[in-house]
Amino acid sequence: MTGVPAHGLAPTDGAEPRIVGIVQARMGSSRLPGKVLRPLAGRSVLGRVVRAARDSGVLADLVVATSTDVVDDAVVAECERLGVPCHRGPVDDVLDRFVGALAAHPGDAVMRFTADCPLLDPEIITLVASVYRAVPGLDYASTSIARTLPRGLDVEIIRAETLRTLGRLATDHHRVHVTSYAYTHPELFRVLGVTLTPDRSALRLTLDTEQDWALVSAVIDHFGDVNVPLAKLADWLHGQPRLRALNADVRQKQLEES
Repeated sequence: MTGVPAHGLAPTDGAEPRIVGIVQARMGSSRLPGKVLRPLAGRSVLGRVVRAARDSGVLADLVVATSTDVVDDAVVAECERLGVPCHRGPVDDVLDRFVGALAAHPGDAVMRFTADCPLLDPEIITLVASVYRAVPGLDYASTSIARTLPRGLDVEIIRAETLRTLGRLATDHHRVHVTSYAYTHPELFRVLGVTLTPDRSALRLTLDTEQDWALVSAVIDHFGDVNVPLAKLADWLHGQPRLRALNADVRQKQLEES
């Protein structure tokens, strides 16, 4: 992309909202502990997410938000290796971690990423940022409101002041899911769903179970250590019914589940 520095972060000249990317990452996981640092073709899962976010070219800054738990010292060490800043906050209050990361790395809007999405597509990140910038006064935009993307490729962006408002208003599970208070209260916030066609929501490309790991590993074994555009990936998986079946029965946690 023209005009994007070599490190992958967008220049800031004051003409457009300054977008900060925040990646939530911690070693604790009830179904797949340590997943964010598992290796894929010589790069950690977290490293792939960081690369995809940088390669989008829309971020003025990027920071990883992890916890103060000693087990997440490993995440901090990986951030140092990747050359990405790291902010540490409460284990269970992820929203507080985001508010703290934003305070340390100010911006006009925040793109939220989770470190269990190693197949994230930079082109979709760029698209969502473009949509956000095109709609003045928008509080929140996401591809998951009317889902057509596979799980693991969703992108969301929230206005910085709106995130700080959620930090004051949100309770219970909303503090774990960071942005959920905004999109479940459209009467309070200006929310926009970004829908991409065709509908590929039947695919599951996130990383939460060993079944997910088997599918993601097979994808990386085939394509190697590169970002794979969704259309190319979906076309290949269309001819791989055995792989698609690996995690087809995995149940996604409900919003109220942490």
